[in-house]
Amino acid sequence: MNAVIPSCRCVSHDRRGLLRLGGAAAVTLGCGLFAPIVHAVALSKAQRDSMSPEQILQAMKKGNDRFRKGRRETRDFLAQQRVTAKGQYPAAILLSCIDSRAPAETIMDLGIGDIFNARVAGNITNDDILGSMEFACKVAGAKVVLVMGHTACGAIKGAIDNAELGNLTGLLAKIKPAVKATDYDGPRTAANDAYVDAVARTNVALTMADIRSRSGVLREMEGAGAIKIAGSMYDLQTGAVDFFP
Repeated sequence: MNAVIPSCRCVSHDRRGLLRLGGAAAVTLGCGLFAPIVHAVALSKAQRDSMSPEQILQAMKKGNDRFRKGRRETRDFLAQQRVTAKGQYPAAILLSCIDSRAPAETIMDLGIGDIFNARVAGNITNDDILGSMEFACKVAGAKVVLVMGHTACGAIKGAIDNAELGNLTGLLAKIKPAVKATDYDGPRTAANDAYVDAVARTNVALTMADIRSRSGVLREMEGAGAIKIAGSMYDLQTGAVDFFP
């Protein structure tokens, strides 16, 4: 059992896990369709399944807003660890960069069991990541695929500079199409922060397109409205995550 659900009581404080929608999720508990989500140690299957992809994205946005304001929720991570050891029901899978300054769960105020998180330099796809996404959505029930790039990305700079280093050379080659596709008036160098960030955003968009192109499973699920594939950019300076289709 992943949550304790009162028969008819709307708890408005100390909610844990992803479900911090402040009354936005459609859950009928005898207290009204848009009642606040009940207290949950970790995200349960019933709670996850009751949410739409848009509601899940909205929860992430609100979590990032709390992070930026220094108002992250207090969580009992040990309790979440114990509950999720019996089963997990993540609402989303994120593809993000390995950059140590951009931990998705922290900057979107998420808990243990809320999301799957695949991390690779430059947040690019490969067959293994696509397979992981298909597992997350088709098998495990996640409803959002979110690609998250970030400002001042070292992998983006390396691709711009044509850096070469062992296996990193092949990884950066997957980012170079974004370098070529970025329309930018100004110095197209890794020393130009604005250009680097523009390429990073293009890279997110191309990664989203690659997911749709190479995964028939995810493409079909998105077409049916079962999932949403979205993009985002995290600003290292402001702490804000900018979401886009």
